[in-house]
Amino acid sequence: MFSKINDDVYKRLESAVLEIFSQSDFHKASVRAIAKHAGISFSTIYKNFDSKEDLLFAYIDIWLGDLTDRIIDHLQGIKVLKEKLRKVFWIQLDYYEKNPKFAKILFMTLPMQTWMSDKSFQQRKMVSLFLDVIKKGQEEGVLDPNVRAGVMLDFMLGLVQRSFVMWMSREQKDSLSESADQYFKMVWRSISKPDVPYGF
Repeated sequence: MFSKINDDVYKRLESAVLEIFSQSDFHKASVRAIAKHAGISFSTIYKNFDSKEDLLFAYIDIWLGDLTDRIIDHLQGIKVLKEKLRKVFWIQLDYYEKNPKFAKILFMTLPMQTWMSDKSFQQRKMVSLFLDVIKKGQEEGVLDPNVRAGVMLDFMLGLVQRSFVMWMSREQKDSLSESADQYFKMVWRSISKPDVPYGF
């Protein structure tokens, strides 16, 4: 979708999307406001995107793809399953802390039902990565085999979302990523096989 847009317009449009959708009610955000903020013509956007949703989802797909690539990169060389999961948890909190406008869009202003209708919602690469790690842990007898891998994933991602929302509610007084170990201790107790020691 961005193939016909030069780098300068891409960056200005990205900045405008982040600003408009993170600071406005989703339904009040408009293509006209985005175009004005980006300093580009109204028609330029509609030449490349069918709607404001189409534009936003295209950027969300890129941002989540960036997060997935970071996770893959950070997991290189980590052999111990628990350390992999701890790292995955930390990377997410760190990424959202450093990109709060994106996280605010994703977790607070974007209507979930609207996003679910778009293919970008599926995030197959990221979900497959998470599920592969969890399933391997179950096969190795480290994670609870009686809990479906998808349920474990939903539990962890739900905690990440709630953590960010409350971090914003508390006016970002503390570092979100520095709380990762504390949160992960609770996650590990919940998903590890009952006879596996906590080991912190």
